[in-house]
Amino acid sequence: MRWVFWTAFCVFVLDQFSKWLVVHWMDLRTLGTIEVAPPLLTLRMAWNYGINFGLMAGDSPVTRWALILVAIIISGAVLWWVHHEPGGKWQKIAAGLLIGGALGNVIDRMLYGAVADFLNMSCCGIDNPYAFNVADISIFAGALGLVIFSPGKKPT
Repeated sequence: MRWVFWTAFCVFVLDQFSKWLVVHWMDLRTLGTIEVAPPLLTLRMAWNYGINFGLMAGDSPVTRWALILVAIIISGAVLWWVHHEPGGKWQKIAAGLLIGGALGNVIDRMLYGAVADFLNMSCCGIDNPYAFNVADISIFAGALGLVIFSPGKKPT
């Protein structure tokens, strides 16, 4: 289980540090946009009050705390699952990615009332209107990794 905890810890720290760096130190919340390597990478401030792509967005305390509760429950369920249905090292790393990212976004909701998204990537004439963060990448990679690296049930 140490792979789960260390991966989650590293993702959480990287996510929170990147958000502090961009939102506060670079003052993206005031500037709104910083072009790093346009159009491939632009830092674009976006406060996400919902889930992915702004779904279920609503700047209400009920939505905020419901999403915090859901993230904590899912993190706990994943932790319980990988403990009781043991797989290999890569399954544990995937679980840590998902848990660390989810908890990073929980902290945002508690501190700011919304998730701080700031990475925007476009390419090849396609303008991507969405922003994301390190936690979002980790959640996606962790969920995909759990599907790929978790042992399946053997047919009877």
